Parts: sequence; structure tokens; C-alpha cells
Amino acid sequence: MATFRVADASEYLAITGWGIDDVKLAKKAWVFVGQQCKKFSISPVNYEFEVHAMSAEKLPFILPAVFTIGPKITATGAEASDKRDLEAQLLLYAKLIAPLHRSRSHVHELVKGIIEGETRVLAADLTMEEIFKGTKTFKEKVFNRVQLELNQFGLVIYNANVKQLVDVPGHEYFSYLGQKTQQDAANQAKVDVAEARMKGEVGAKEREGLTRQNAAKVDAETKVLSVRQQGQGLKEEAKVKAEVQVFENAREADIAAAKAELAMKKAGFDKQAKVAEVEAAKAVAIREAELQMEVERKNAMRQTEKLKAEQLSKATVQYETQVQESNALFYSRQKAAEAALFEQMRTAEARKAQADAQFFEQKMAEDAKLYAKQKEAESLALLGRAKTEYAASMLQALGGNYYALRDYLMIDGGMYTEMASINAGAVNGMQPKISIWSNGAGADGAAANAGKEAAGGSALQQVAGVYKMLPPLLSTVHEQTGMLPPAWMGALPKDGAAN
Repeated sequence: MATFRVADASEYLAITGWGIDDVKLAKKAWVFVGQQCKKFSISPVNYEFEVHAMSAEKLPFILPAVFTIGPKITATGAEASDKRDLEAQLLLYAKLIAPLHRSRSHVHELVKGIIEGETRVLAADLTMEEIFKGTKTFKEKVFNRVQLELNQFGLVIYNANVKQLVDVPGHEYFSYLGQKTQQDAANQAKVDVAEARMKGEVGAKEREGLTRQNAAKVDAETKVLSVRQQGQGLKEEAKVKAEVQVFENAREADIAAAKAELAMKKAGFDKQAKVAEVEAAKAVAIREAELQMEVERKNAMRQTEKLKAEQLSKATVQYETQVQESNALFYSRQKAAEAALFEQMRTAEARKAQADAQFFEQKMAEDAKLYAKQKEAESLALLGRAKTEYAASMLQALGGNYYALRDYLMIDGGMYTEMASINAGAVNGMQPKISIWSNGAGADGAAANAGKEAAGGSALQQVAGVYKMLPPLLSTVHEQTGMLPPAWMGALPKDGAAN
């Protein structure tokens, strides 16, 4: 009575029949008797095309493009109104496109027709330069226009990749443009190489001069620092020796004081033992010891100051002498370095001026050659364009008849006259067969023709003159080579008759 149908993740169920007014879409549903259920895929499909289009200048080109197109599906979390619109688009896709999936060629042709039509309409409004430089804008316009057409089928473009434009065989616009760019780049590269070579030589000379200057400066600073450090070392050595001597004298004074204190204590003990007997004698002895200690301390301080003064004076004299010698040596070397630097700078300036003159001369010569080549190329391009326009106008005037254009160009270029001259030279000395042709009907005909020519203009007179010359020329060619003129020019008379 009923079956339960479930669609895959990338599929939908389209149910029609009993109890359903139009089409019901679902991911899972019960299918009852009197109903039909079809599965259809909603996966996007890649369509690859090569669209042949023509720009506003009537230049054909090929636009390779890849479009990823699929149905519009309901987004999770969308608002109610947006959800209803997406469901309507999906229902439209299920009705129009999903039944054709078994025949992918039909869907491919449908999408291809829409894309080609919109691309050609858009390309016809743009020049080739606008299309080439504004590829992103061109892609967006194609994308928007194609999307408007696909909306009526419930389809959406997920991705559009427009590749580089390709030349149509026989119309090498991009090839010629690339060759022009390569030639411009090559010429610019030559100019850049010459300029870089000039800068490199000048920079090398400047760096060499700076290197020598810095080397002389470092040598001078090194020697000054060396002398200064030697003087500082001698000064520190003298200071250390003086401090050592002061410490030794202080130790001796401490020892003497300790001995005196010991003697005082002994004297005190003796004084206590013999207070009454030797008080006066010991008092004198103590005073004498104190005076002797004061004398020794003064002598030690005097000797210490004397040693300090001697060592300091020697160190000061030696330091000043070495400083004066170092200043004299530094001054002489500085002057020598400045003289060498001045000479190198003058030499570098002379070489730079010579290099600038040579570079300017070479640049002017290269600019002259480049200008001559550009003018020659422009003249050739103008001549070729004029010949092309002339041939196109003549072909249009002749109704698109290529053979008529070829024969006219041969006549206009004097090809038949040259052939007649060659044939005349070949039969020189022979007894040719002479035919007499009449191009008019006597004096009356000449007068009538003169009136018509005056009315027709000088251009028609020239063409009439050429065609009057053709019958004897074609007859001679036929007699000598057996060749007949084309049918559109006329037929030669039978043997023995004349036109």
C-alpha cells in the first residue's frame, strides 16, 4: 500500500500524484498508491565552453570559460521569506531541468546557448582593449547577465572561471600584441643593462675610494688608541705601586703602635709593682716613647708623600711625552691620507665625466636608431592597412567575387602589359599574325562616345580605355599560349572574325 523512500545527502525526492496538487519536494516521505516518486541530484555540474565572440572592432576571439552551475537549495538558518523563494526555485529546477539529467547533452546545450548569447552581446559593446584589460569587470558582467537568464530555470552559478582570451586561427591579434610587448621589453632591457653597467662602474670606483679612506682612518684611530692605552697602563701601574707602599707604611705604623702599647702595659705593671720607686723614671720613659713614636710616624708619612710625588711626576712626564708624539704622528698621517683622498676624488670625477659623455653619446645613437625603426614600422603598417582597406573596398564593389578582384588587380598592376611585353620579346623576328580591331562606329560613334565619357567622368574614361585595350591583348595571348579569358570578361571571336 505504501513505501518509505529516502533520498541521499545530495538528492531530493519529487513526488506527484494522488493527494498532491503540483509537486512535492522532500528528503524522505511515504509514497502511496497512485503517486510517483523520482529522485534527482542537486550536485553542481561543471560546464566547459569555448565561446566564439567578436569585439566592437569586429575582431574575433575565443573565450574559454568553465562554469559550475547547480540548483538553488535552501540554506540552513535562512529567514522564512528567503526560504520560500529558494523552495520555489528548487521546485522550478525539479520541473524543468531535473527530468533532462538523463540526457546531459541537452542540459549542456541549454546552458551553453545562454552563456554564448550573453557573452557575444556583451563583447559586441566592448573593444578588444577593454575586454583584455578589464577581464575582471568583463567576467562580472557575463556572470550577472548569465545569472539573470538562469534564474528562470532555478539554477545558480556557484563558480565562473574565465580563462585568457585566445586568438581565432587566421586572426593573430594577441600573438602580434605579445610580439610587440616582447620587443618593447627587449629594447628597455638593453637600455637598463647599459645604465646598470654605468652605475656599477661608477659605484665600484666610489666604493674603492671609500674603502681606502676608511682603512686609513681605522689605522690612525688604532695607533692613537694603542698609545693612549699604554699611557693609561703606566699611570695605573704607578698608582698601584704608590697604594702598596702606603699600605706597607700603615702596617709598620700599626706594628709600632702595638709595640708601644705593649711597652705601656709592661710599664704599668712595673709601675704598679714599683709605684713608689720608679714612678718618675717610668713617666719620663713613657713620654720619651710617645715622642719617639710621633717622630717615626712623621718620618713614615714624609717618605710616603715623597714616593708618591716621584712616581706621579714620572708618570705625568711620560704620558705627556707620548701624547705629543702620537699627535704629531697622527697629524702627519692625516695630511697624507687627505692628499691621497683628494687625488682619488679628482681621478674618480674625471672618469665619471668621461663615462657620462660616452653613455650620453651611446644613448643618443640608440634613440636615433629606435626612432628610425619606429617610423619605418609605422609607415609599413600604414601602407599595409591602406592596401588592406583598398582590397576590401574593391572586393565589396565587385560583389565579393574574389576572381574578379584578382583579375582587376592584375590589370591595375600592369601584369597583362608585362605579359604582352614578354610575349612580344619572345616572338621578335617572327612573322606575327596581325588582327585589326575597331573600338568604335566611326566618327559618329566617336562623337557619341565622347559625349558619354564627358557625362560619366574621368574615372569611367580610364576604365573604358582599359577595356578597349583588352580584346587585342587577350587575342594575342590566346594565339600565343592557347589560354582563354574568363567567361565574365567575354568570349573571343571565331577564327576569321573580329569584334
